[in-house]
Amino acid sequence: MKKTLKIIGYTLVGLILIFITAALLIRFVFKEQMIAYTSKLEETERIELLRNATPYASDTAHYHFVYQQDTLQAQKIRAYFRLDTLLTDSAANTWDKALTLAKFVAKNIPHANQTKYPEKRNAIDLWKYTREVEPAFNCRLHSILLHELMLSEGITNRFVTCLPADTLDSDCHVVNLVWLPEQNKWAMIDSDMQAWISNSEGTPLSLAEMRERYISGSPMQIHPLFDSLKEDFNYDYYRSYWAKNLYWFICWEETGYGKEDAMKGRQITLAPAGFTDPDAGPSDIHTTDAERFWAAPDSI
Repeated sequence: MKKTLKIIGYTLVGLILIFITAALLIRFVFKEQMIAYTSKLEETERIELLRNATPYASDTAHYHFVYQQDTLQAQKIRAYFRLDTLLTDSAANTWDKALTLAKFVAKNIPHANQTKYPEKRNAIDLWKYTREVEPAFNCRLHSILLHELMLSEGITNRFVTCLPADTLDSDCHVVNLVWLPEQNKWAMIDSDMQAWISNSEGTPLSLAEMRERYISGSPMQIHPLFDSLKEDFNYDYYRSYWAKNLYWFICWEETGYGKEDAMKGRQITLAPAGFTDPDAGPSDIHTTDAERFWAAPDSI
């Protein structure tokens, strides 16, 4: 009997040691492999949600995107941020200028979920906030700041909220969508997570193109904003994160300076047919017409 108990005891000790060893290997040796594996599983599940979503369809929802400009405010922002020292090549194309401004924002303001939300949310006051209150803030504030910097340089852009299929998931993402007149297309740029995405030829992709490529399985390339990030950038996480947040979208009908200071105007939601925004305001517009939602700007 004692011999049997001793054997059982040795067996249990052995199993515990195996378990501990396996846990330590996963924690310290195979950590990156496990994270990559988990991200890939999540990405696959999220892509299936996109593929199973009801297709977009044309509709008659009445709205019109307007891209406002204010010459005096543009001059004020250019002077305050000394943008002439950043954008030294006046002949640079729109995308190169957008990259320069996104790098400026990313370099000076890290990502964080701020503890005190700023009362004023325009480019100059957001910059002052990071110097006087908290040094970092979230993706939405990143996008508002970059929106006004690009707008002051005559770059047409929107900041777009990108959301998951699960309306109870509060973790969405906000980025800038830049109009490239040289290529007659939109392009996504992300100063908060410091990256942009292209096709195999290096052409920057829009949010609509990214969504389509996830669904079709077409290749995409992730480009960190800075060369120093290329080795340590978590490509698997970023790819999976975008697979989650391309289910539906919200943006203001009118863009412009101090847009979220005044908080006036309508928000336009693009979502698959049958999907509804549980937090939509009474004046907000819901559309399933992707072609109109992502249409080229027709007025500045």
